[in-house]
Amino acid sequence: MPDFWPSCAYRLLKVTPSGRLALTPEFLRSYLLRPELSPVPESNAAERTLHEKMLNDPRQEVSLAEIAALDDEDTRENYRIWLRFRDRLLAADDLESAYASLFAGEGVDVPPLFVHQLTQVVLRHILGEGSSALDARAAELLFRVQKVTVQEDGAVMAADLQTVEAFATAGAFGSLGELLAQSRIPARTIELDVLSENNAETYWERSERHDFAISLNRGGRLLEALCRVFERWIAHFLSVEVTIRPQREIADARWVWHVGLDAEASALLNDLYNRVDVSDERMERLLCLFELSFANPAAMRPSIAGRPVYLAMAMDGERRLKLKPQNLLLNLPLSRPQ
Repeated sequence: MPDFWPSCAYRLLKVTPSGRLALTPEFLRSYLLRPELSPVPESNAAERTLHEKMLNDPRQEVSLAEIAALDDEDTRENYRIWLRFRDRLLAADDLESAYASLFAGEGVDVPPLFVHQLTQVVLRHILGEGSSALDARAAELLFRVQKVTVQEDGAVMAADLQTVEAFATAGAFGSLGELLAQSRIPARTIELDVLSENNAETYWERSERHDFAISLNRGGRLLEALCRVFERWIAHFLSVEVTIRPQREIADARWVWHVGLDAEASALLNDLYNRVDVSDERMERLLCLFELSFANPAAMRPSIAGRPVYLAMAMDGERRLKLKPQNLLLNLPLSRPQ
């Protein structure tokens, strides 16, 4: 299997004896090479000096005076944001712990871009070298927003939002691309390949293009692959074995626990659980239901041990699917704190 997602800088990290990801200077240095922090011809001497200092050792302390000496306010703010993020990484035992710490306070204090990058690099580690193209494309849902199209026959298709918008804006699909961006036309009429067994091997050479559409229909292989990704995500972070499978509905008189996989699904499940009237329009946003079972009921809170946990994902009013994989780490009914 060829390498995939090379720009996430996974190859610059090391693996700890416990199988987690260890931070390296090379990984930190990759951020300094991004356009947000790289000097431009207009950069002053102070910016060039600071950038060279950080490239030599990206773990060095940076003084307030060094930041203040930068000419451009955007550059000063970019450095402040990156240094705050870097300090979080340096303070943690591993990247996974750093990721979890982002959600431990009152709110995430780093840009979503950094959260998504950490999610991607941890997923790259979890998937390893033996995963399928379906696994990798399913994992993209955890760190890239999807645009959803529900076709006239009920088929649910998803495509990477940034890719759809880029093609539509650039005119790569002409008027068809614009229509897809507005979700007014079935995805099958657009020149986006739908990932299948027949073309799966071409995913590896295109993994950074994010240009494969997928089917989210129940019973499809992509949804099954997504369940396996969720299971491995939970096992890696929490050392808990679970089984997840798609469900058609929640027909459980003793429904005791649920987790929304995104903000829309969380609100919807809460209302359904509390028997609040939910409009047809909101119900139509519900894309998938899942049932999660613990292999060892003793890993659950004793009061609900052995009961299923229901999961859901839903698109928002603009037909975007924005998964929050941290919900699977923060909201499961575990018997012990993580």
